[in-house]
Parts: sequence; C-alpha cells; structure tokens
Amino acid sequence: MPRSIQFNVRPTPFSTIALKKSWFQQRNMYALLKPLLFSFSPEKAHHYTVNLLRFAASNPLGRALLRSWYGTASVSKPVEVMGLRFPNAVGLAAGFDKDGKYIDAMALLGFGFVEVGTVTPLPQDGNPQPRLFRLPADKALINRMGFNNEGLDALAQRLKALRQRGPVPGGMMIGGNIGKNKITPNEDAYLDYLRCFDALYPWVDYFVVNVSSPNTPNLRALQDKAPLMQLLHLLQESNRKQQVPKPILLKIAPDLTVEQLDDIAEIVQETGIAGLIATNTTINRAGLSTPEAAVTEIGAGGLSGAPVRARSTEVIRYLRQKMGPNPVIIGVGGIDSPEAAREKMEAGANLVQVYSGMVYEGPGLIKRICSRI
Repeated sequence: MPRSIQFNVRPTPFSTIALKKSWFQQRNMYALLKPLLFSFSPEKAHHYTVNLLRFAASNPLGRALLRSWYGTASVSKPVEVMGLRFPNAVGLAAGFDKDGKYIDAMALLGFGFVEVGTVTPLPQDGNPQPRLFRLPADKALINRMGFNNEGLDALAQRLKALRQRGPVPGGMMIGGNIGKNKITPNEDAYLDYLRCFDALYPWVDYFVVNVSSPNTPNLRALQDKAPLMQLLHLLQESNRKQQVPKPILLKIAPDLTVEQLDDIAEIVQETGIAGLIATNTTINRAGLSTPEAAVTEIGAGGLSGAPVRARSTEVIRYLRQKMGPNPVIIGVGGIDSPEAAREKMEAGANLVQVYSGMVYEGPGLIKRICSRI
C-alpha cells in the first residue's frame, strides 16, 4: 500500500479524498478508466461519462474530488477579451454539452468557459446511430450527429434556473452556440438564428453562429458571402437593440479556400461582430493513419482531433494577419497538449477550446494547459 495512505492519520474534513499526494492523485485516473470507456460505443461512453460527472458534481464528496484532482484555480490566469473576464483561457467546445446539463461539472473540471449547443429552435433527434466514431490511431473522432438537442426552450429554461441560483461556479463564462433546424430551408435560416438569439440573450455571455457543421444538409452554403453577411447583419441589428449588446462570434470550417477566408475577414469587419471560432470539423480525410477501408466504412461526418491541428492553426494565423489584432479568435482543433494550445495562441488565438483532445487525454488536460500557457 502506498505510503500516502495511512490509517492512523487524524481525520479532517474530506481527508480521505483531498490529500494532495494521495494514491489516487499520483496516478492518472482517466488512464485507468479509458480502456473501459473505449470498450463502449463512443456515444454510449459519452453518456456514461457525463452522467458520472453530473452525479459527482451533485454531492459534496464528488465536488471535493473533482476540485482536488482537476481544479485549475491555482494555475489559472484570467483573460479579458470581448469585455468579459474569463477565469482562464481554456474552454469546452460546443457539442459536448448540447443542452446545458453539465455546466456545474465543467466548472469543477477547471474550464474558464463552456459553450453550450449547438441548439436549434425545435428539438431534433439528429442523424441515425451510429454517428460518432473513434480513430485511435489518429487521436481523432468522426461525427455526424446532426445537431441533436432537446431544443431551445429546454436549454433556455435550464440556463435561466442556473443563473437564478447565483453566480456560475468559478466565474466561468457561458457561450451559446446557435444553429438552424434541419427542416428549415436556408432562405428562412435567419429566423431560426434570431429566435435562438432572443431566447438565450438573458442567459449567455456570448453567442456563436454555427454555419460550418458538415452534418446538416446545405448548412455550409450559409458561409457564402451574401447569405452570411445578411444573417450577421440581422443578428447585429437585434443585438444593438439590447441595453447591453453581447459578443457574437462566427464559427468557420477549416475547409475554406483563401478567397473564402478573405471574404470572412471582410464580413467580420463590415458586420462588426466580435470575431471568429476557428475551426469546426473537417470533411478532409487526407493523411490519416487509420486504414482507408475503415475510414470509408465509417462514411460521412466531420473529422476532429489531432489531424485538424495543423490546418486550424494555419487558418488562425492567416486570419490574424488579415484582420489585425482586434477581432477575437478562439482557436480549436487538435488541442490535446499544452504545446498544441500554445501553438494556437502563438498563431493569434486569444482563447482556446478542447473536445476531442479531452476524449483521448482525459479531464486533466485542462489543468495541464492552464499551468503552461
């Protein structure tokens, strides 16, 4: 039995779970759990994990454990961007907590901000299962979830209850990632985005306009200059009517051409939005270590994780040079280490987000990044 576990230690509150050098803390608990989780389908593993986290966050013992193992308070460096004060620069990307159910748990894991959604006005089931796949050889995921969520009303009520309870734990910021329903034609998409904006405005700190997911038919057509300009102008018009306008960011795909990136930079300037999230998942499959036959069998979907790292960094660097220092860029794509996070920030990102990296590296990744950027 390791020395740090002693039965003759005088008890103190939570002494058995909060010892700084306990047997549990000296080892990566996720490394022990990962083989079990990876024995389930990715979507089932996700549900098991988040429900376990929510249970842990619901009781004093679990909260103490999570805070002791993963809390970032001692290593966080607050960041002020978009008129908001983020406890640290590391956020959870959209898609992990689509319905705002796990915000308390994410705060205990040490995130500086969490992006809920993508939410759509009406509930929708998303695409048929299976729709989430691991590529362990590439430390990557492929998903074709299709904006599955419980709908705008459910999310708004959940966020309202959270806000009315008091300050968000740890001062964590909450972003609202908004989209359109699959059944909504592109010419009416602006109505879905405006509806989401109005309903979530009182409860989120910033907004993200998602027109870059590859898993809703024809959604990426909204990235074309004319429809995108119209959509963002309408959202900004609604935003300016509020007593305190909130930052609006645009999430873009990594698959845009240089000409399209130039258009994006121009759109940011002309609409006056706060900035960009770069980037979403890619439809590119080049350079994967996973056998081509296995990738082909998986089929369509957005690829995330380590294979997107270089391209997303390239997009960030290009846009930072193109747009200058003022628009905010949140970097996401292949961040699975402090080095990957620093790479994004050196390219011009103000903040970073993780998702796939946490699937492969575990929740300790957040604290490791915070301690080294």
